[in-house]
Amino acid sequence: MFESFVSVSLLGALVMALGFNVSLHRMRMTTDGARLAEADSASGLRKAIRAHGNAIEYAPMLAILIFALGGRDPSLWVEITMYAAVVARYCHAAGSLLCKTVHTPHLLRFVGAAGTYTTGFLLSIALLLEAPKVW
Repeated sequence: MFESFVSVSLLGALVMALGFNVSLHRMRMTTDGARLAEADSASGLRKAIRAHGNAIEYAPMLAILIFALGGRDPSLWVEITMYAAVVARYCHAAGSLLCKTVHTPHLLRFVGAAGTYTTGFLLSIALLLEAPKVW
């Protein structure tokens, strides 16, 4: 149970921090400057928006899977997968913010994406395996 609370809180903190980062970028610009920056694939604002948007796409489902499994006294491999999912999301966010442009590949973004898909599928399978126990 502890692992699920820690994992979900870290995912929530990531989404909030990335959203706050977008707000900081926007506050530093004029309205016209922000519009131009959103169109520029190398701008800090565009990368911040992309990182936040991507986190919003995956963090909620991972949080649901983690929370559902966390209340079921998960096995060690599930606990490790929960933490790995969180690490993957942080890697992806860092890679998105550190890349030269939103279209330029970055190793952290690749590792984060691969880790997100792998852990997401593993957590989905783990939850499916728990279904007969609840029936």
